[in-house]
Amino acid sequence: MSTTTTRGVTSPAPAKAAKARPRRRLRGSRTFNFWLFSAPFLIGLAVFVYVPIGWSLYLSFFEARFTVTPSDFVGLGNYREILSDSGFMGSLGTFTVFAAFIVPTTWALSLGLALLVNRLRFMRAFYRSVFFLPTACSYVAASLIWRMSLFNGVRFGLANTVLGLFGVDNTAWLANPDPPWYWLVIITARLWLQSGFYMILFLAALQNIPQELYEAAAIDGARRGWQTFRYITLPQLRATSTAVVLLLLVAAYQAFDEFFNLLAKTTWGRPPLVELYYTALGQDQNYGKGSAGAVVLTVLICVVTLFQGRIMGFGRGEESK
Repeated sequence: MSTTTTRGVTSPAPAKAAKARPRRRLRGSRTFNFWLFSAPFLIGLAVFVYVPIGWSLYLSFFEARFTVTPSDFVGLGNYREILSDSGFMGSLGTFTVFAAFIVPTTWALSLGLALLVNRLRFMRAFYRSVFFLPTACSYVAASLIWRMSLFNGVRFGLANTVLGLFGVDNTAWLANPDPPWYWLVIITARLWLQSGFYMILFLAALQNIPQELYEAAAIDGARRGWQTFRYITLPQLRATSTAVVLLLLVAAYQAFDEFFNLLAKTTWGRPPLVELYYTALGQDQNYGKGSAGAVVLTVLICVVTLFQGRIMGFGRGEESK
């Protein structure tokens, strides 16, 4: 050990600091870590989403009855057959009307609930949770409740019990298409199930509106209520409203669970997905025709969504609005 002398006093020299060892990265580079954690999700996405979509597109060009490995190429034959099918085309027309009704109704109800909850001074979190809770309910479970308890065709159903107090006879809500009371059952079930989710989206957008806008409007003489809602609140909700409308359009054309469980095996009131379900998994098990219908429905959803988004200015910058 070396020593140093300071004013005649011998003292040991300070020990040299040990070199810090470089810390090894976990299993190599960040790229490896990224793929390590992303691989399970990407594999699941490919196996359960992209491969079925690609295989469905492949089947749509083949004669595929009772098999998913066909060999007879028919080109656009399945597309001509599905587009000439009165059942499928009727379901598209019917559910275009359904989408035209359910989309603005859900939009208005969700926005109204968001405005009411946003104005609360106390228990806001409680009411927000209460309105959002139906979103966690299964569509199948809700459909069974609507069918067996609320809108049961016998006098023990809640709707018929209430109407019976006013002297109204029992109504077979889901038994026949004339009059089409089944639409009331389906629409109320869907409103109850999905309004809470879109209410949360509107509520988040409302809370992001600067309060200075309302204060400036009050100074300029704007009255609280309809004027501030029309000229301040509604324009500030443009982006959220566009996203909500697009999501509602896609959800309307993808309706399946409530219709399948409420209307069972009836031949009327079928949405496109239920019609395709019976086409592909019915007696004929025509997978080629069913796949062609799925492709047509996907293209229709994309066209309607893009058209609606262009009308509402989705994706345009502030300077172009």
